[in-house]
Amino acid sequence: MRTDRLDRITDGGVIAILRGVNTADAVAVADAVVDAGVTALEITADTPNSMSSIEAISDRVDDALVGAGTVLDAETARAAQLAGAEFLVTPTVNRNVIRTANRYGTPIAVGAYTPTEALEAYQAGADAVKVFPAKTGGPDHVAAIGGPLPQIPLVPTGGVSAENAGAYVRAGAVAVGVGGSIVDHEAIDDDAYDQVEANARAVVEAVSAARD
Repeated sequence: MRTDRLDRITDGGVIAILRGVNTADAVAVADAVVDAGVTALEITADTPNSMSSIEAISDRVDDALVGAGTVLDAETARAAQLAGAEFLVTPTVNRNVIRTANRYGTPIAVGAYTPTEALEAYQAGADAVKVFPAKTGGPDHVAAIGGPLPQIPLVPTGGVSAENAGAYVRAGAVAVGVGGSIVDHEAIDDDAYDQVEANARAVVEAVSAARD
């Protein structure tokens, strides 16, 4: 199951990050990005009522995995799993979080920025490494990490958009994590979920085109 879930994330190639989306809007946002072809939704744990949002989206969405992001400790990791999170994402190398994910068979992407951190995370049990913050190094940085460490699946996150997602894929990323470029809070406030869908579709198409 753990491998199957990771495959679904990498096959789709896009993780849409829902940060700061309230529970009342979360399902509508999830529907919009899934309609655009996104197969993985990350609800960040620092969002108010994030566990309720995970539960609500899990109950509604069948065509995408629902996970928890910004998981900083084992307690939050376990709460997310119990709420229905099918994958976990953390911005740092925290062995307790990794152990909790591994113990219950939940795939986890662990944040790292250097080759040393990436290898440490992978050896500790990470299924993928979230290259974060991606925007400070760009696609060249991702390629530089992947060169000596081709065995580690890399998921750049932070500053990824439809304009540069393809470059990250060509640099070796197995997927990209995208937040603000998809989840437009002004559009959500205006109930303009078609704009959210269009944003997500642009990223999905950029990733697909880079893989062809």
